Amino acid sequence: MDLSRHSRALFAALGAAALLGACAGYSPAGLSTGAAIADVRQRMGPPTGEYKLSDGRTRLEFARGPLGMHTYMLDFDANGRLVSWEQVLTEKRFGTVHNGMTRDEVLMSIGHPSEQRRLSWQERALWSYRFEGRPFCRWFQVGIDDRGQVVDAGYGPDPACPDNFVTEPRIMER
Repeated sequence: MDLSRHSRALFAALGAAALLGACAGYSPAGLSTGAAIADVRQRMGPPTGEYKLSDGRTRLEFARGPLGMHTYMLDFDANGRLVSWEQVLTEKRFGTVHNGMTRDEVLMSIGHPSEQRRLSWQERALWSYRFEGRPFCRWFQVGIDDRGQVVDAGYGPDPACPDNFVTEPRIMER
């Protein structure tokens, strides 16, 4: 089977992501509730985002993987102790993003995007999130206007995937 350069790069990156998943510090799976924030930072490394919640809690964001397919949000109580964590790049979580949300609310909910670009003619930023979903080779995208509010959100084809990559089963005609 002759794989295109894009296919080889995609599969190599996915293989690297699988190997990274086995490494300590990639995910918070081994952390115990009540762990100190300093211990979590030591194990997980520097967070990609830090948010102060209105109730005095702290949320740390840890974006992971070569294609950015995992982002873990860890919530700590006012005393700096781990309360819970969640992998937020999921269709369920994407379903909570809606028009009118602020840029900061999106960041606190699903973290920093895998890719950002400016759509000058639409006067907005486009944030794109890779994730492990079905069908494969889709990403979630959020449009944020110049006031910092969500104006649209939805799914589209991931340009990192080869042009001929099939994302859904097709019925073959004879």
